[in-house]
Amino acid sequence: VVKCRVAVGLEAASGIAGARLTPGPETASGCRSSGYQGMVDGGANIAEADWESVSSILQVGGTIIGSARCQAFRTREGRLKAACNLLQRGITNLCVIGGDGSLTGANLFRKEWSGLLEELARNGQIDKEAVQKYAYLNVVGMVGSIDNDFCGTDMTIGTDSALHRIIEVIDAIMTTAQSHQRTFVLEVMGRHCGYLALVSALACGADWVFLPESPPEDGWEEQMCVKLSENRARKKRLNIIIVAEGAIDTQNKPITSEKIKELVVTQLGYDTRVTILGHVQRGGTPSAFDRILASRMGVEAVIALLEATPDTPACVVSLNGNHAVRLPLMECVQMTQDVQKAMDERRFQDAVRLRGRSFAGNLNTYKRLAIKLPDDQIPKTNCNVAVINVGAPAAGMNAAVRSAVRVGIADGHRMLAIYDGFDGFAKGQIKEIGWTDVGGWTGQGGSILGTKRVLPGKYLEEIATQMRAHSINALLIIGGFEAYLGLLELSAAREKHEEFCVPMVMVPATVSNNVPGSDFSIGADTALNTITDTCDRIKQSASGTKRRVFIIETMGGYCGYLANMGGLAAGADAAYIFEEPFDIRDLQSNVEHLTEKMKTTIQRGLVLRNESCSENYTTDFIYQLYSEEGKGVFDCRKNVLGHMQQGGAPSPFDRNFGTKISARAMEWITAKLKEARGRGKKFTTDDSVCVLGISKRNVIFQPVAELKKQTDFEHRIPKEQWWLKLRPLMKILAKYKASYDVSDSGQLEHVQPWSV
Repeated sequence: VVKCRVAVGLEAASGIAGARLTPGPETASGCRSSGYQGMVDGGANIAEADWESVSSILQVGGTIIGSARCQAFRTREGRLKAACNLLQRGITNLCVIGGDGSLTGANLFRKEWSGLLEELARNGQIDKEAVQKYAYLNVVGMVGSIDNDFCGTDMTIGTDSALHRIIEVIDAIMTTAQSHQRTFVLEVMGRHCGYLALVSALACGADWVFLPESPPEDGWEEQMCVKLSENRARKKRLNIIIVAEGAIDTQNKPITSEKIKELVVTQLGYDTRVTILGHVQRGGTPSAFDRILASRMGVEAVIALLEATPDTPACVVSLNGNHAVRLPLMECVQMTQDVQKAMDERRFQDAVRLRGRSFAGNLNTYKRLAIKLPDDQIPKTNCNVAVINVGAPAAGMNAAVRSAVRVGIADGHRMLAIYDGFDGFAKGQIKEIGWTDVGGWTGQGGSILGTKRVLPGKYLEEIATQMRAHSINALLIIGGFEAYLGLLELSAAREKHEEFCVPMVMVPATVSNNVPGSDFSIGADTALNTITDTCDRIKQSASGTKRRVFIIETMGGYCGYLANMGGLAAGADAAYIFEEPFDIRDLQSNVEHLTEKMKTTIQRGLVLRNESCSENYTTDFIYQLYSEEGKGVFDCRKNVLGHMQQGGAPSPFDRNFGTKISARAMEWITAKLKEARGRGKKFTTDDSVCVLGISKRNVIFQPVAELKKQTDFEHRIPKEQWWLKLRPLMKILAKYKASYDVSDSGQLEHVQPWSV
């Protein structure tokens, strides 16, 4: 029996702590009164969490077990009371969800544990047997903070949801601001960390951003006013300035939103408004990313507690790329504190470095995209680089095109836009595209350039002619599996058409997330949020006394990513996918399982089905089966989500991901073109035709020729897909008996600032 007490946290994480990971009874206790305060007060504030108590909380924001700063726990007397209350329930495993202060307190509690037990024994509150029986306290931390200010993890629980709130407000403001030709100053949270401000600025294409880690250079007031006036001269009706609440100048003096407004009004006379988002950033429904992240972190935390020994140091569960890792808690805390120390000492470059490579990468990308150097300061390469969208539209494509165009121009290239995919390419629908032409593209869904599923195979002669006519020296393809196939066809045609002997790179963009060579594709996160939001709304219709099961069909072709991850984020009871074959016995077992759950307090069931998971077990068939077998216990409804999954405004993740990965692709193209400068080199090697993607912890370029053996061309999916390892997790959370493979679980690692 493992007893894990969840101190504070967000609901996806606190819910997972009581999940059955291995056969046998496992329980969790939750502090229901304001975090550590509940542990100090004891009594009814520490209650056993069973399955039903954490059901239906996945979509609830905030924390149902409470969280607050506790002064009593800062004292030894308070920690003594907390230890006594835990021992009364036999709890010696602690999972703490909070920021660096909460985690530091947990580590101190762990260090003092043996001394606290001895003092309790001297006071007669426990006997000597209890001192020996409960001699060790195991502590595992998860970072729950919207600020993303904890070093050692790429993302903290709650950050993505906060970004959703910010971007929703910015999108709403931009429409009215454009109508009135106004300047808006938006203040976002973050205290001493500028992550929210920085990523928001990237995601909306803000004109200026103020961060505590990277203050503006002296004379910024004049530079900012010049930038705003240039925008107005180019007929841009809207200026957006984002400021972190802890923004400072190089002398560590605060830069407030009101000060910025006063400057703009005084110097330029522009109609300027200030919007302070405040605590709206902390509220609302958790995003799909946060639900999945918190669930994965929660599982890793429980596994860490199960594997802990008396010699195991306190660790924190972190996200590195797409990989869950365990890091020494105090190393991460120390590095987090070092960031603040560097800012206090005005060592701002060190502060940015200590924030990690993700933060530094975001900052460098923003600087390249936000400020255009004068033409006479950009060395011209005399190279023409073309950008094309291929396949079905995906939210975030426009952000990727904007990033590519601006980085290309900053590198001295002439950028060409190809309209309507390979079909338009063959017809010569090619135009030069400039810096201002892509302004405001980040927040727009779909594909402004137009996109089609047409492959280049039957147009090779015409496309080669257009490549020659427009002197195209490199090609960036943004799209899904059709883009991947198109890249293969262009590569194969090099022997016949030397025009294709140029650097070519593909950036994956498809809601199906089925492109070999990348764990993620632009657009998949937006589609996943659409599925999750729809499932939340559908489940609400069963919130009364009527027991009901919903059958939801998702997109994805033969790839079950959306169905599986949507099921995990929405709390589904089952998700049918092509990659995991099923038969009538499995369907019957699922029905019986749901029937048993419905006989308790559970009022609703949710089943997701990938559109191509089975030729015969269609959505209608599954609906009719559940309806028939559930008679007298529950009724059924079905819903086919369809193309709504491809539409809508891009999520913050897709805007940021599309922006950064496309900028990286252009850097690769520039590097390749520099290799050939002055030599008239033709590119014929495999490494000049690549797919750019994320694999676990790294951004990598993989030759498309090498990816062929990793591809199931018949079903248009990679042969190996990382997310399939999360299948047991969804089943466990749906109360099935299943084992979770911990072979890839993060072993304790040490962290360095340049590796984060």
